[in-house]
Amino acid sequence: MLPRELPTNLAARSALDGADLKVDFTAVPRIIFTTPNVAAVGLTDGQANAQGIRCACRVLPLSAVPRALVNRDTGGFVKIVAEQASRWIIGATVVADGAGDVILAAVYAIQSGLTTDQVASTWAPYLTFTEGFRLAAQTFTRDVSKLSCCAA
Repeated sequence: MLPRELPTNLAARSALDGADLKVDFTAVPRIIFTTPNVAAVGLTDGQANAQGIRCACRVLPLSAVPRALVNRDTGGFVKIVAEQASRWIIGATVVADGAGDVILAAVYAIQSGLTTDQVASTWAPYLTFTEGFRLAAQTFTRDVSKLSCCAA
């Protein structure tokens, strides 16, 4: 999986060069504005399996996300779907207040071809729900109960 070209670039190249290029909608986010919000991007594990992609998934409950603990609202989760061998992130789902904001990190990860290891080693602002995406990536190599120290 390689980083994807932006639709505007494809449209311009098709118009100017006569190329027959297709837009890749893999990294287009989906959001349902319920309480809590449900947001997703890329493939679910079921879709990946149906396409013959061997995947690994991790689900981080919001009870492991410091912002959710502070808000006393731990009903929800962050799920990452990764290609098993490479750990490229191919999908994510977030169920939480502000899930639509959190899913942007997953959009960037999928569009840029990032692995769970790369996301796990990035910085995330502490005490935000977005930190949950990085924490979920860390669960591919660490014990979830030891990810965060401070908000309990």
